[in-house]
Amino acid sequence: MAMNEIEILKATPHLAREHWWGWEIPVYLFLGGLAAGIMILTSVRVLRDPEGERSETFRLLSWLAPLVLSIGMFALWLDLERRWDVPRFYLAFRPKAPMSWGAWILLAVYPLVALFALGELRGRWRDRLAPRLRAVADWADAPAIKRRLAWGNAAVGTLLGIYTGVLLSAMSARPLWSSAVLGPLFLTSGGSTAAALMLLFRVDERERRGLSKLDLGLICMEVALLGLFFLNLMTGSDTSQRAGGLLLGGPYTASFFGLVVFGGLAVPLFGEAREMRGHNGSRWFLPLLILIGGLALRWILVAAGQASSWNAL
Repeated sequence: MAMNEIEILKATPHLAREHWWGWEIPVYLFLGGLAAGIMILTSVRVLRDPEGERSETFRLLSWLAPLVLSIGMFALWLDLERRWDVPRFYLAFRPKAPMSWGAWILLAVYPLVALFALGELRGRWRDRLAPRLRAVADWADAPAIKRRLAWGNAAVGTLLGIYTGVLLSAMSARPLWSSAVLGPLFLTSGGSTAAALMLLFRVDERERRGLSKLDLGLICMEVALLGLFFLNLMTGSDTSQRAGGLLLGGPYTASFFGLVVFGGLAVPLFGEAREMRGHNGSRWFLPLLILIGGLALRWILVAAGQASSWNAL
């Protein structure tokens, strides 16, 4: 696939200068990673302490995953040239095609996350369900079933989070994206933005401290993965180094380091470390910075990656 794209770009240099993807793809990648992070964090909470108490807000947060994923898929659908041909993705499975993997992973997400979220409903929320749905919720809430659903939810969430990065890295004709680090980087960023989004809701103090501590670790991992991403680019071929130059001294440097590195990572890292030492901070400020940084990461990488085509360099 990559070689075909390279040959096409060499034969049609005007195409290399065009940005084929608009806002829809970075929004889809951001919301897909966010949904993956919510699936993983809510499942891990159940796996670590199956019988432990969880606030009503934390239990309801499971429903955010299908909601944000659906908005992301709508953005992806808007980007498609043949929008009504989507069912064709499910007529075959192509192991070497990332889009085929993505289509089938997305198909597995909805039933798993719906069953897991139904099992998390309590009290008035479960009482409002139709009798058949209430029976399904009771079944999904049984300890053995809940544990299996949590494992499945976490596994599919991990695949979804990695897939959002692999979708770009599989296009090796774009030198900036040709890195195996993008999958783990997007997965980690998805977990961090999910923790930030959950902190915007009124979870109890114990859950808030747990999410802040977890997010602190995820931000450290994201910083390390970004370092590996740049190391891979700058120690690679001449083409890779020039692709990396788009973010290191090129036209995307100010936005990348301003929105992603400083605003989305450095300030939240410093702020959450202070909160861990007992300093009170704004409930909104740091989570919003992390969410903006996560969206900017995908937005800038998608734009810069398209500018890094072989002919454009």
